[in-house]
Amino acid sequence: MKVYQTQEIRNIALVGGGKSGKTTLAEAMALEGKVITRRGTVEDKNTISDYRDIEHDRQNSVVSSLLYSEFEGKKVNIIDTPGFADFVGEVASSLHVVNTAVMVVNGIGTIDVGTELAWRNAAKQEKGVVFVVNQLDHEKANFEETVRSLHEEFGPKVTVAQFPVETGENFDTIIDLIEMKMMKFPKGGGKPEVADIPAEHMEKAQELRVPLIENAAEGSEELMEIYFEEDTLSADQVREGIRLGLVNRAIFPLLCVSAKECIGISRLLEFLVKNVPDPENMPPFKAEKGEFKIDPSGKVGIFVYKSSLEQHLGEVIYFKVLGGKLTEGMDLINLRTGNKERISQLNVIAGKTRQKVSEIYAGDIATTMKLKDVRTNDSLVDPKAEYGKFDPVQFPDPIFDIAIKAVNSTDEEKMGGILREMVKMDPSLQIESSRELRQNILSGMGEFHINTVKWYFDNIHKIDIEFIKPRIPYRETITKPARANYRHKKQSGGSGQFGEVYMHIQPYSEDMAQPKDFPVRGTEEHVLPWGGKLIFNNCIVGGAIDARFMPAILKGIMERIEIGPLTGSYARDISVYIYDGKMHPVDSNEISFKLAGRFSFIEAFKNAGPKILEPICDFEVKVPEDMMGSVMTDLQGRRALIMGMEGEGKMQIIKAKVPQAEMFKYSTSLSSLTSGRGLFTMKFAEYAPVPSDVQDKLLKEYEESLTEEEN
Repeated sequence: MKVYQTQEIRNIALVGGGKSGKTTLAEAMALEGKVITRRGTVEDKNTISDYRDIEHDRQNSVVSSLLYSEFEGKKVNIIDTPGFADFVGEVASSLHVVNTAVMVVNGIGTIDVGTELAWRNAAKQEKGVVFVVNQLDHEKANFEETVRSLHEEFGPKVTVAQFPVETGENFDTIIDLIEMKMMKFPKGGGKPEVADIPAEHMEKAQELRVPLIENAAEGSEELMEIYFEEDTLSADQVREGIRLGLVNRAIFPLLCVSAKECIGISRLLEFLVKNVPDPENMPPFKAEKGEFKIDPSGKVGIFVYKSSLEQHLGEVIYFKVLGGKLTEGMDLINLRTGNKERISQLNVIAGKTRQKVSEIYAGDIATTMKLKDVRTNDSLVDPKAEYGKFDPVQFPDPIFDIAIKAVNSTDEEKMGGILREMVKMDPSLQIESSRELRQNILSGMGEFHINTVKWYFDNIHKIDIEFIKPRIPYRETITKPARANYRHKKQSGGSGQFGEVYMHIQPYSEDMAQPKDFPVRGTEEHVLPWGGKLIFNNCIVGGAIDARFMPAILKGIMERIEIGPLTGSYARDISVYIYDGKMHPVDSNEISFKLAGRFSFIEAFKNAGPKILEPICDFEVKVPEDMMGSVMTDLQGRRALIMGMEGEGKMQIIKAKVPQAEMFKYSTSLSSLTSGRGLFTMKFAEYAPVPSDVQDKLLKEYEESLTEEEN
């Protein structure tokens, strides 16, 4: 295929709701650009972008797909992104490497949650947005109501650049306000018949063109001066204003299509190549050593925004060239590892089809394979370049945790390897093998996201796995002083075992008072890895216990602190005093005093007003104002302590302290309560005592679990 220069490239991401028709639009754009000769459909499972088995099974996009179209000597790189909120990581990485987001909107008049989320992501990354109202051929299509909803939700910068003459099954004609022409499209695609705007539509066209010119004029001071002087702009000046306005988010033009019938597609492509800025005219890209403009004449530098495992191919690396001209066989340095990587092959991608090329210019997006150690967010540069690492994709923090285990324990190691590969391909997933909880914790962006992991295990890897509720990292401590002693004695012929320990324990605090009835001869302070401290005090006088046995006593206590006496959770903030004991000249040894120390500690702990502490999180949820009541009621049922509320536009932000134990599957509940419009963040804040009824329940559950293990 033709090798495109930087100024001939346009990069867009199709974003929007799950049922807005992004994949169908991508297919229509590829057909119009003659990249494909036959249009597939989602229903027939033969589109070039949704080509994976999981997408055929679910009939929606799960991962982003790279494809392109060619139009009037230009190449339009298209990234078709998933519309469901659980796959927001794919949207984040896609927006990172494109210049413009094309927001595909269902034209029936309502704004769905997918559109809202896509808008937030585009705004976060400061990307220009072109709205495309799709499905105007639907019998319930309502263009005016759709525009009203968009203005209400996203403001007056959403600017009508086209409007339909008629919606519904007769939709085939639009009025274009840039060209000020009427365009009638043949069904199935192709160039439109262009005519002057009929008299009955001229008044509406002139009325709608006013905000188009006003918003385009804000693209630059020069255009604004022309507009003030002449009270209008030419078509070329409007195009220039749109191009500049897309860069600084001063205008969000709106176009009309029916992707299913390929109506308006040729004009959409023409709009993209004439109005969307090329990579050289975009703001500087951020890097470790400062900002720089994309420069085809500079040193080669590429940024990896995605990797995937493809059937029969292995690992495929998706990248954008940010500098120079990348050629096949070139050696680059991975700035993360410092190792050399040879680019042995270059492929231009159209969904599931790949076309080999020998070179790629700055600004273009392509793929390669067979690299040694490359992952998402890696920067590969010419050894002589001085770029530094390129600005990474900021993936969202996971909000849904679940414990995962193999049904057959012999599959555990294999399961772990597969999960590590999945996390490498999808950084919005995380896996942690928790020593404390004795579980593998899988974290993602929601229940739907997590269920895709199970789909892969069930259908690709053929390993039975199960999801279970994660344990909570409770802590155990004491609330009052207590004493206990324990004698360990064992005789079984020959030398035996003997050790006796007298112990006093009390809650640790910085200003605690020391016991007055025995002296402290030596103190060891141990900062515990899970938080809090253990203070170990040697108060032995008169040689009741030899000093060489004190480390063994401490070891016995530390082993039990790691498995707390109440629920098996970590214990913390305890001061221990060993003040008396006995030993035997022959039978005393380290194991004897370790066991005596352990059981003496258990007895003292149970008598010291033991308390279970639970993790409390700082919590913030943003919800539509009219849904706040149901969200508040739900939070109160989760033992949340409301700390405050504040408004942000049409949204309300609720701040609270919430127990982690009450928030399992909260993302699913919030989505149900708010129709997917709620967003929340949660971060560990502190440990606090659980209520007495909750403690009783936890103690009972732990005792039952021990009984089950014994049986």
